[in-house]
Amino acid sequence: MSAIEFQGVWKRYDDRAAVAGLSFRIEEGERVVVHGPSGCGKTTVLRLIAGFLAPDVGRVLVGGKPVAADGRILVSPEHRHLGMVFQDLALWPHLTVAQNLDFALKAQRLASEIRRQRIADMLARVQLNGLADVYPARLSGGQQQRVAIARALVAQPLAVLMDEPLSNLDDELRDELCGQILDLHAQLGFTLVYVTHSKEEMRRIGSRVIRLRDGKEEIP
Repeated sequence: MSAIEFQGVWKRYDDRAAVAGLSFRIEEGERVVVHGPSGCGKTTVLRLIAGFLAPDVGRVLVGGKPVAADGRILVSPEHRHLGMVFQDLALWPHLTVAQNLDFALKAQRLASEIRRQRIADMLARVQLNGLADVYPARLSGGQQQRVAIARALVAQPLAVLMDEPLSNLDDELRDELCGQILDLHAQLGFTLVYVTHSKEEMRRIGSRVIRLRDGKEEIP
């Protein structure tokens, strides 16, 4: 069963096609990088998967089930069981590290002890032991990035979507976090859709690359 599928998807903004008849399948456990220059449609693809946009034409499937089709959102974002890391991280500043992760778990109505165990395990995996009760503003940029990644993974989603997550980091930290994302994937086996314009991140992260230009996939 495919984790994510596009079937002839079009999305227009005024008279410009951001996504133009795009079709692809992403299998469970794949690391797929969506790569291309600014304005090629890669972030629109991610927003269509997440459910923030509906395709004008075509279908989007998640977990083998249609979630949007022909101008309609059939399954809302919060019910698609997807994790997401935004470019600006979007951590809640009024919540501690543990509370940021717990927010993703409460929707699953898990027992509090199970939630605590999941949070502790994930913080250990991203090397944030001892920081559960710290607020995001007290963390370094790299630590904040790890919190965002942990929050996306803690609910054990069908897939994790990452939108240029390392673009604001220096080269050394970007290299370190690329390695950590790969380590987490090896440990947990999640499906990853990773958007970037960086060729270096594309080469390191992707087991497969979807190259976009003008809303269409470029075939090498």
